[in-house]
Amino acid sequence: MSKHILMKTKLATSLSLILGAATTMSTFAAEVEQQSELEVIQVTGFKGSIKESTQLKRYSSGVVDAISAEDIGKFPDTNLAESLQRITGVSIDRSNGEGSKVTVRGFGPDYNMVTLNGRTMPAASLPAGGGAPNSRAYDFANLASESVKSVEVYKTGKASIASGGIGATININTARPLDNPGLVANIGVKAQHDTTNRVGDDVTPEISGIFSWTDEDAKFGASLTASMQQRDSSATGAFVGEWRTTEYDGTIPQAADDIVLENAPAMGQYYSMPSDLRYTIADRERTRTNAQLTLQYSPIDSFTATLDYTYSQQELFEARAEQSIWMDNYKTHLTFDDNAVKTPIYYREERRDLSTRDLGLALQEQNQVNENNSIGLNLQYYFSDQLNFTFDAHSSKATSKPDAPYGSWINAGLGANVVAAQQVDFSRDLPSMVIDFDDCSRTNLNCSGALDQADVGSSILDANFASQESTVDEFRLHGSYLIDNGSIDFGIESRSMESHSLQSLTRNTMGNWGIENPGELPDGYLDPTNFLAEFDDYDTSGSFDQGFTGSASQIGYWAADQYGFNFAADGAFATNRTIEEDIQAAFVQYNYSNEINGMVFNLVIGARYETTDITSTANIDLPDAVAWEGNNDFNVRYGTNKDDYSLSSSYNYFLPSLDFNINVIEDVTLRASYSTTIARPTYDNLSSAATVGVPTGPSIIPGTTNAPAATGNPSLVPLESNNFDVSAEWYFTDLSYVSIGYFNKKVDNFIGLSPMTQNYYGLRDASAGPRAQAAKAELEAQGIAFTDSNLFQMVAAMENGVAFDSMSYEEFEAAYDVLPNSDDPLMDFTAQVPTNSKDAKIDGYEFAIQHFFGDTGFGLQANYTIVNGDIDYNVAADPTVTQFALVGLSDTANFIAMYENDKFQARIAYNWRDKFLNSAARYVNEPGFTEEYYQIDFNIAYNYSEQMSFFVEGLNITEQNMRQHGRYEAQLWNLEQNGARYNIGMRYNF
Repeated sequence: MSKHILMKTKLATSLSLILGAATTMSTFAAEVEQQSELEVIQVTGFKGSIKESTQLKRYSSGVVDAISAEDIGKFPDTNLAESLQRITGVSIDRSNGEGSKVTVRGFGPDYNMVTLNGRTMPAASLPAGGGAPNSRAYDFANLASESVKSVEVYKTGKASIASGGIGATININTARPLDNPGLVANIGVKAQHDTTNRVGDDVTPEISGIFSWTDEDAKFGASLTASMQQRDSSATGAFVGEWRTTEYDGTIPQAADDIVLENAPAMGQYYSMPSDLRYTIADRERTRTNAQLTLQYSPIDSFTATLDYTYSQQELFEARAEQSIWMDNYKTHLTFDDNAVKTPIYYREERRDLSTRDLGLALQEQNQVNENNSIGLNLQYYFSDQLNFTFDAHSSKATSKPDAPYGSWINAGLGANVVAAQQVDFSRDLPSMVIDFDDCSRTNLNCSGALDQADVGSSILDANFASQESTVDEFRLHGSYLIDNGSIDFGIESRSMESHSLQSLTRNTMGNWGIENPGELPDGYLDPTNFLAEFDDYDTSGSFDQGFTGSASQIGYWAADQYGFNFAADGAFATNRTIEEDIQAAFVQYNYSNEINGMVFNLVIGARYETTDITSTANIDLPDAVAWEGNNDFNVRYGTNKDDYSLSSSYNYFLPSLDFNINVIEDVTLRASYSTTIARPTYDNLSSAATVGVPTGPSIIPGTTNAPAATGNPSLVPLESNNFDVSAEWYFTDLSYVSIGYFNKKVDNFIGLSPMTQNYYGLRDASAGPRAQAAKAELEAQGIAFTDSNLFQMVAAMENGVAFDSMSYEEFEAAYDVLPNSDDPLMDFTAQVPTNSKDAKIDGYEFAIQHFFGDTGFGLQANYTIVNGDIDYNVAADPTVTQFALVGLSDTANFIAMYENDKFQARIAYNWRDKFLNSAARYVNEPGFTEEYYQIDFNIAYNYSEQMSFFVEGLNITEQNMRQHGRYEAQLWNLEQNGARYNIGMRYNF
C-alpha cells in the first residue's frame, strides 16, 4: 500500500492521523483507504472537528470517542481535560478551577492510561501541602492544546494498545508536518481575566505560535509549536482536618461538668466530632510553557521517519493564609442532628479557668515546578502492498520538584492567644467561626479590643521538601499483513519505568506552640484581611472576620535570623523511594470484514501477553523518638541511622479482546465487545517501607494518642477487569447520530485497606507510661482538672524538679519536651495496609445524540451516563472497621448548543456531575464525598478574514463552587469558592 493513499484528501489525512496513531496505524489502514474513496466535502469550524470525531466513532472497532481539531492550532478548548469532559462517560477532576485529571465510567485518574502519540507517558505530581507523591495519572494541565490534533478515548480494550487503563486508554495525537503539506503558520494571542484574582494581575497574557512546512514533494517536513501562558488567581475556602467517629458511652471527652447536650446520642450510638475549622485564602501564580518540534522525512513513498521532541513546564506559586480554631477543653454546649451517626451541628467550647488559647493565623507557601521532556523516533516502512512495519521508540521524563531552597511547601505557624470561647454552626454550607475575643487577660497582649499585629506571635516553622522524577523508556515493533477481507496485526513491546520520590519535613521552633512572643514580627509583615469579605457566596453572619495575609518565606528568613536556624528544607527523608517496572509484551490481532445477508460486519479478535517485574526500594532515615512537646502536640524525631528495604515481585497476564460490529441496516451499527484489561497500583501502594506520622488526638492516658503510619505492599497485583459492551448507533447524516450503550465491568483484585495496629521501629509513648500515671495521680491529689495540658505540665514539672505552678502552661511548653524512655510502653501505630482483597461490579448506560439542523447553522450535542456499582459506602456502619467502597462513581451529563456560519461561530456547554465518593478512608475510616457540581462555558469566534479571527471565551460563567463532606453534609471536609474566567484573543494565519 502506498503511503500517499493516506494523503489523498484532508478528510483522509485527518482520519489517518486519528485512526493511525503509532499504536494503531496499521490496524486501521484498510478502513482509511475505504474512507478516502468517499466524496469529500470540505468542512471547517465546529462542524469540521465534529465531523472528524464522528467518523472515528462510526468506523472504528470497539467503543471509541474523540475530539479533533479542524485545523492545526484550532483545538476547540484551551484545556484538554475540559474538552474530554464533554465525551459520554467522561468526567474530570479540577484543580484551581481548571480540569486536570479524568474519570471514565467511574474509574478515576489512576485507573486510566494516558498516551501521547501512542506512547506511555510518565507522570510526576506533588500533593498540595507536602507529602509523598504517589499518582500515575498524567495531569492534562501540563499540556497546552495548540499543538494537539485530536484526543481519542478507547473505552474498550484492544490487544494493540498499551495496557494500564481499565476505565479507558486516552491517546493524545499531535500534529505532524507531512499531514499538512505546504506552509502552515499562525500566531495567537490571548488575554485572560480570572475573576477570582485578588493580588496578581487582573489580566494575564497567553501567546502561541505554529510553524509547519514541507517541501514541494512532501518528502521533508518540519513543524514547531510553542505557547506560553500566565495565570493569576485566588481561591477562598474552608476545611476541617479531622472528623473522629466513636461510640457514645454517656460522656463527651474534655467536656465541662455542666455541659449542655441537646439531642444527645443514645448509649452505644456512633457520633462524630471535629478537630478544627479553618478558613483559607490562597493567591496563586502559574506560568505554563509548551513546545514541540517534529521532523519528518519520506524519501520514498513506502518509508516515513518521524523524530519529535515535546517539552512542557509549569511553574506554580501559592501564598496561602489561614484563620483557624482548634477544638480543645471545656466543651459546654453541643446540639446534635438526627442522623444515624450524629453530628454536633452546634458546637461551643469555653476556656473558663484556662488561659485564652490561640486563634491560628498560619501562612503557607508553595513553590513547585513540573517539567516533562519526551523525545521519540517513529519509522514506518511498507515492504509491499500487503506487509508494513512500524518501529517506535521514545525516552520520556517527568519531574516535579521544589522551586525554592526552603522546599516545595512551607508552613509558618502564627497565632494570637485571644480566644476565650469558640463556637461553630455546622448546619451552614460554610460553617461559622465565632470566638469570644479577649486580648486583655494575658499580660503580654495590648488589650486593644481588636486583633492587630501586636497580638500575633510565631510558633513552629515547617518546611516540606518533596520531589518526584519518573522516566519511561519504551520501544515497540508493530507489523500488519493484509489478507483477503482483513489483516493480521502483530507486535512486541518493551517498557521500563522508574519513579523516584523524596519527601521530608524540617521543623524549627520559633515562638513555640504557646505563641510566647506576641508582637515580635517586624512592621509590615502582616496585612490585615477581612476573611469573611472573600466569602461572597455564603452566609457569614456572626463569624469572626479578622485575620492576616502575608509571606511565609519572608517570615521564614526573619525567623532563621531571630531564632538561629538554617531556613532550608534539610530534614531527614521520611520517603526516599524508587519503584522500577519492566514490562515485556507481545500481541496478535486478527481483523476481518465481510457481509452477512448484505449486512457488512467487522470482527477484531486479539490477544496480548505481558510480563511485569517490579522492584521497590526504600532508603529511609530511621526515627528514634516521638517527642511529647505539649498537650496534644507530638513530633517524630529522626536520628542519623539509615536503612534500605528492597522487595521484588512479578506477574504476567493474558489479555484477550474481541470487537464485533455490523451494519444491520443502512447507517445503523450494532456493536459488541469483550476484553480483559488491567490497571497497576499507585506508587505509594508499592512502597516497601513504613513511614510513621505525627500522633494526633488528646493524650489522656491510657494510650489514647492516635498514631498513624503508612506502608505499601510491593506484592500487589494489578486490578483486573473483564469488560462487556453492547451499543447501537444510528448515523442519519454525516454529522448527526443517536447512540445507546450498555457496559459491564467485573473487577478483581481491587486494592482495599486493611488496618494493622503494631509498633514500628521500637518507638515508645511518653504520654502513657509510668511518668504520666504518676502525674495523673498527682493532679487528682491536688484537685487539679485532668486535661491533656495539665497532664503534660505535671509530667514536665515532676521530671524537672520544678513546681507545677512555678510558671504558666505556655512557659512549660516552651521550656520542656518529654522524651520517651525504656519504661514507657511501645507506641501503637495504625497503618492502612493495601491488599488485593476486593472484587466489584460496575455497570451503566450511555446515551448520546448529536445533530445539526440542515443548513441553519444550528447544532447540538447531548449525552447522559448512568454508572452503578455493587458496593456502596455505609455511612452508619461501625467506624472501627475499614470499609471497601467504589470511589468516583457518579452519573454525568453534557449539553452543548452550537451555531456557525462562514463568519461566526458560537458554542455554549453545560457539564454536570452527580455527587460521588472520593475516599473511603480520608481520616482513618471516615468517608469523603464530593457534592454535585455543574459548570457552564461558552466561546464565540468571528472570522474577520481568511487570515484573521477573533474570539472570546468564558469558563464557569455562573461561578459554581466545590464542596466535599464526610458522612453527612454537616461534616464539612473541604470547600472552595470558584469564579469565572474570561479570555479574549485573536489568531492570525500567515
